[in-house]
Amino acid sequence: MDAATRAAALREAAVEAAGCVRCPLAADRTQVVFGEGNPDAELALVGESPGFHEDRDGVPFAGRARELLERLLGGVGIALEDVYLATVLKCRPPGNRDPLPEEVAACEPHLFRQLELVRPRVVASLGSFATAFLSGRALGITRVHGQEQRVTIGDWSAVLYPLYHPAAALYTPSMLDVLEHDLARLPALLADGDQPPVDRRPVTEREPEPEDGRSRQPVQLGLF
Repeated sequence: MDAATRAAALREAAVEAAGCVRCPLAADRTQVVFGEGNPDAELALVGESPGFHEDRDGVPFAGRARELLERLLGGVGIALEDVYLATVLKCRPPGNRDPLPEEVAACEPHLFRQLELVRPRVVASLGSFATAFLSGRALGITRVHGQEQRVTIGDWSAVLYPLYHPAAALYTPSMLDVLEHDLARLPALLADGDQPPVDRRPVTEREPEPEDGRSRQPVQLGLF
């Protein structure tokens, strides 16, 4: 699929999502926050759901979180306009509460379609929720940030790279330092995106290898 065809398909998907009424969140949203960015991006950033500013502006990662993200990415030579931005949910949950399972089930086809079309080499999940959703492992971001793994989406795979969410890092200096450190590895991950990721966790934190000695398979996400 060439760039023009991919961009057109993303626009069609956005139009479809704009009319989505698959869950009750449709009743109270200001607008659907589908996603935006370069349809040929090698890097996609995926967050949890729209907040107040995103619901108002119609774009993921709005306000001060977007400003911080743009500054940190620029510091490692990545322009925000070259990245694809999305969230798991496309509508804001009331009071920014955690997404409900039925809301995730209703919304996940939109995200999977976006990622299938863009096919980034690296998907950075921002925060615990997006990381657990995309990895299939309910581990907190404090445990898994900066530890890449391979995930498979349909017939395509990418490196999943968990990061702290910039909105949280705005108010916690130590978290901001960690986020900046983890982001510094993105250029290398993008350069090595076709290679199996290295498990950098201490041996004591790793899952045991299968007793039969066979290699573990990449994480499979339920899709199309």
